[in-house]
Amino acid sequence: MIYRITFMNEEVDAFKRVFEADPDATFLDLHKAILSAVGYPDDQMTSFFLCNDEWEREQEVTLVPMPDTDTYDNMTMENTRLSDLLTEPKQRLIYVFDPMMDRYFFGSLNSIKEGHVEGVQLTDSKGKAPKQLKEDDPLNIAGTTAADMDLDSDFYGGDAYDEGDIDMEGFQDLSFEDGTMF
Repeated sequence: MIYRITFMNEEVDAFKRVFEADPDATFLDLHKAILSAVGYPDDQMTSFFLCNDEWEREQEVTLVPMPDTDTYDNMTMENTRLSDLLTEPKQRLIYVFDPMMDRYFFGSLNSIKEGHVEGVQLTDSKGKAPKQLKEDDPLNIAGTTAADMDLDSDFYGGDAYDEGDIDMEGFQDLSFEDGTMF
């Protein structure tokens, strides 16, 4: 069998990535194929979500183990085969590529057909992928300076900072040594 899965994104016009996958491939295989197809590094806590017809998130498949919820068991990408959850054409899923800003690709299992393919293969690619992290993402600060973030770089250690301005009343009873702090 061959699964044909399409991902699109509403942020970018004409963006589409289509994959053909062996049903025994894992969600981790699909994750790696998506990252390769869009040129993103593998440094975010991405997730897949199975969705209902209204795109409401249901079962999550995580990159690393997470606690179970009242509704769903924890499933990891490495240990979950595509065929474990994707069983019918037109099933919907979301691939969250920017978890801090909750940005994702909409996915659909377009078809299940006879044949065989190794792992997960990109078969069609249209449009440029959106940037993985938005400019205003608070964790996207690598290489930025205080001036880039519009901060007063002279506040600490500068003339405007005076340690004597801190009101220490109420802090004298706290100690890291005796465990009263925590």
